[in-house]
Amino acid sequence: MKKNANDELVFLPLGGSGEVGMNLNVYGYGPEARREWLVVDVGVTFGDPSTPGIDVIVPDPAFLEGETIRGIVLTHAHEDHIGALGWIWSRMKAPLYATPFTAFLIREKLREAGILDQVTIHEVPLGGTFKLGAFEVTMVTMTHSIAEPNGLAIKTPLGTVLHTGDWKIDDGPVIGQKTDSDKLTQLGDEGVLAMVCDSTNVFVEGSAGSESGVATELDKLIGSLKKGRIAVGCFASNVARMDSVIRAAERAGRRVFLAGRSMNRITAAAKHVGLLQNVRKFLSDEEARVWPADEIMYLCTGSQGEANAALSRVSTGTHPTVKLSQGDHCIFSSRVIPGNELSIGRLQDRLADRGVRLYTEKDHPGIHVSGHPCRDELRQMYAWVRPQIAVPTHGMRRHLVEHALLAQEVGVKQTVTPRNGDMVRLAPGLPTIIDEVPNGRLFVDGGLLTSEQGEALRERRHASTNGVLVVAFAMDGRGKIASDIDIRAIGMPGDDENPLGDALDDLAERVEQVVASLKNEQRFDDGAVEQAVARVLKKASQQIWDRRPIVETVVLRL
Repeated sequence: MKKNANDELVFLPLGGSGEVGMNLNVYGYGPEARREWLVVDVGVTFGDPSTPGIDVIVPDPAFLEGETIRGIVLTHAHEDHIGALGWIWSRMKAPLYATPFTAFLIREKLREAGILDQVTIHEVPLGGTFKLGAFEVTMVTMTHSIAEPNGLAIKTPLGTVLHTGDWKIDDGPVIGQKTDSDKLTQLGDEGVLAMVCDSTNVFVEGSAGSESGVATELDKLIGSLKKGRIAVGCFASNVARMDSVIRAAERAGRRVFLAGRSMNRITAAAKHVGLLQNVRKFLSDEEARVWPADEIMYLCTGSQGEANAALSRVSTGTHPTVKLSQGDHCIFSSRVIPGNELSIGRLQDRLADRGVRLYTEKDHPGIHVSGHPCRDELRQMYAWVRPQIAVPTHGMRRHLVEHALLAQEVGVKQTVTPRNGDMVRLAPGLPTIIDEVPNGRLFVDGGLLTSEQGEALRERRHASTNGVLVVAFAMDGRGKIASDIDIRAIGMPGDDENPLGDALDDLAERVEQVVASLKNEQRFDDGAVEQAVARVLKKASQQIWDRRPIVETVVLRL
């Protein structure tokens, strides 16, 4: 394809820049009025205390609706890169491209969403190349904490972009191939216009460490625990870690039981592409319930303290198969993701209360390594690729800014740190933010996609800090209150010294007074009555509790 005078190559993050997770990156080519687009990754992030009732958050693809999208390429199968497909693919409706392991998990995800038969999935071999309009895409083998991670070499008439995806440099990855340094060096020799690169560990000196080292440490630890049951919590997507744990268990004379739906799902995907070979059959639920304590190991989901995951249920004694007690062991072969400190701490406390001995990366540093590049690995990547432009992504704002400084230190002359929604022109000319497009988040709430500014979540947040008052009474044909005023309080303060009932009696008197003070025509208008009641109760609640609750008024007309 030849370049035309008005052609531009642009990069547009719609998720994943200024945050860790919810990756949605887009490349555009052509004149402004007729751009064609390539989407890279469609991921989720997860709710936190600021989003009560919300477990899953996805990027808002509104800008892409109605645009010419040549394809959606998935770099790897982590949820923050593929998890939103079932929710927002229908708003983009483009074919998917992925390597076999990722494609297997994508099919499962789309099947759960009920749209598998609507989506075209192209399975690309490792190292494969395919053409999508103005974009020629080559999968570049990387290493990461999941099977088949890929960088993307995206060639266009205006230059080549390396989109690294998530990566690290691991010379002993346990499964899969090493980072394809020859291909990366070749790209550098041919000339790379820009590198869009992972920033997660930019503040960490040195290197992330190797999975082969973790395998050795886990083998030592598991082999040293002769008595009692052993549970190991790790990220289910880390097939290399699963492989290491399973083989260590077998060498120690233990059989393995998989606890958690995602453990079984990832295992199926791994075996589909030829991984996890020559391991013994996993125990069934029935076998695991009666297997000798000194000869079993449970491989569990939930190392981050997730409420419904296997380890959480084990810690509360509600798991139907896995039971841990005095003399048993639990190994956390995972890091503490920022924001999960409290939930993990509570999980570990519950296990300790049961007499379970805990092992974490704090007391056994070798049992976990990160899947993202530290500073030495970033320096090496820049030495291989030698881009003209550095575009940090996959990190909080401070990570992106620090990454840009590191790139400048190693000789990259041009850097740009876009926020979500910033459209960056990579060529022609110097890299420049040329536009800001609509962007944001959508919340999965009760199985529906809702705006982050939606009324339901706003009210839920308000209720979580201010409480709710529900008021009910009857009014007769003369517009007068004809029943007791029933007020129910949800989440309002009260104790023996300050009984809630006394306060509610006071509020009922205020409701009676405000209704009596309304003009005659207002007393026959339910809206006017509800508004007056809400106003007086919020003001009174502010005086009594320093709260302004949600007020729901039910008026029954006799």
